[in-house]
Amino acid sequence: MKIDILTLFPEMFEGPFSESLLKKAQQKGIISINIINLRDFTSDKHKTADDKAYGGGPGMVLKPEPLFAAIKSLSKNKKTRIIFMSPSGKKLTQEKAKELSKEAHLLILCGHYEDVDQRILKNLVTDEISVGDYVLTGGELPAMVLTDCVSRLIRGVVKEEASVTNESFYDGLLDYPSYTKPEIFNKMAVPGILLSGHHKNISRWRRKEALKETFFKRPDLLGNSDLKKEDKALLEEIIKEERAL
Repeated sequence: MKIDILTLFPEMFEGPFSESLLKKAQQKGIISINIINLRDFTSDKHKTADDKAYGGGPGMVLKPEPLFAAIKSLSKNKKTRIIFMSPSGKKLTQEKAKELSKEAHLLILCGHYEDVDQRILKNLVTDEISVGDYVLTGGELPAMVLTDCVSRLIRGVVKEEASVTNESFYDGLLDYPSYTKPEIFNKMAVPGILLSGHHKNISRWRRKEALKETFFKRPDLLGNSDLKKEDKALLEEIIKEERAL
C-alpha cells in the first residue's frame, strides 16, 4: 500500500513512522509512507497556503489552489481514496480501517487553522474521517492514528496474523485479559485454566472474558457485533453470574 500524507508541517511525522512496526514494514516494502509539504504546491514566492475566510470570522482557511494541484499530482487514478481528517467526518472504527486496508493508495489531507475550502471537500475528497468527538490543533495527529490503524491490518506488517485478529474491535468485541510470568505476583495468581493446557477450554474462557469485558465496559458494541449462538449462550452465563452476586 502507498500512503501519501499532505501537510503543512511535515516535521511532525519524523518520529512515529521511523520506529517499531511501521519502520519495519516500510523497510520490507510492504507499505510506503510519503510525507508531502503542501507549500510545495503553492505558486507565490511566500508559499502562501491559507487566506482569510469570505464573510469574515476568526482563523484562516486553506486555499483551494495548492490543495487542488497537490491532489491532482498525487492521485494518478480514480481508485485513490482521498481522506480528509476532520472532526466533522465519520468516526474511525475498526471496520473502516479494514475497508481502507484493502486499498492500494490512500491520500490523507491534514487540515489546519480554521478550515479547508469547501470546494475541495465537495469535489475531490472521497472520505472525511474523525478520530473522536474533540478538536485538535490540526489533522497531523489524526493522520498518524489512521495510518497506524490501517497499516497494521495489511498482511505482513504484524508478524503473527492472530495478533491482529484477536485484538479489541476486530470482531466487534473488546479483547480478553492477558497474563504472563510469574504465575503468582503479590499473592495474585494467574487463572488456573490458562495453565491447564486444555486449548478448547482456554479458547472458551477467552471468548467469555472478551464478551464479559465488552458487556460491562462497552455494551454499545454488542449491538453491532455478529454474535454466534455460542456467544449468546456465554452472555446468558455472564448475566446469570452477575445476578447471583
